[in-house]
Amino acid sequence: MTNPQVRRYRTLFLSDMHLGARGCQADKLVDFLRHHEADTIYLVGDIVDGWALRSGWYWPQSHNDVVQKLLRKGRKGSRIVYVPGNHDEFLRGYYGTHFGGIEVVETAIHVGADGKRFLVVHGDHFDLVVTQARWLALLGDKAYDFAITANRAFNAMRRVLGLGYWSLSQWAKLKVKNAVSYIGEYEKALVADAKKHNVQGIVCGHIHHATIHDDLGVTYVNCGDWVESCTAIAEHHDGRLEIIYWTVERSTRETHYVGEPQAA
Repeated sequence: MTNPQVRRYRTLFLSDMHLGARGCQADKLVDFLRHHEADTIYLVGDIVDGWALRSGWYWPQSHNDVVQKLLRKGRKGSRIVYVPGNHDEFLRGYYGTHFGGIEVVETAIHVGADGKRFLVVHGDHFDLVVTQARWLALLGDKAYDFAITANRAFNAMRRVLGLGYWSLSQWAKLKVKNAVSYIGEYEKALVADAKKHNVQGIVCGHIHHATIHDDLGVTYVNCGDWVESCTAIAEHHDGRLEIIYWTVERSTRETHYVGEPQAA
């Protein structure tokens, strides 16, 4: 019997889950996977956080549940394509192989229902901090973890006061001049690569900033993350793209979308 609460799409794109890191909101991700189905699912890098696991093993049941949900979707007929990122770079030695039905590839070309072609990459190759100063990337990763921890304590206090969620790190990214410049340059670099591949769009992750826009002459799509924003990109059966913002109201066990969907 079909579950009326399950939303069905042509394609889902998810990135930056960071399974194995304490910041991963795996419970929300499990709930998202329970309520969404797709013919094809792209895992756009940093699905498993090898950097965090090297620092100290952390793998609670909820992280295992995410893996099991994905494997089950593969068994039920969804095509699952995994494009590793920098945090799960250990999988880059396995391009062309399958794990439990999940394809591991360096890049992918996704053809939308409307015929539009998208290059699918994680995006870290276009981040000079990662490619040219790995030590700085590792240091920044630790600082980001600290910001996430501080942000959760801050929002716990806001809940006590009856206030809604507010992301310190997202605010900092968008308000600090250098961060805004970094995001803009990152987007330009990926769009330039898309043009080299003669495609009409590019789907990526890496910078934890979900968006869809055509500002640079190519459709730029970033999946966001499952550490802060809990976002995914969905392709409808007519080719429309939408950002899904997912949250769970535990007090009522009601699932719902937050914010207006952004489409292109």
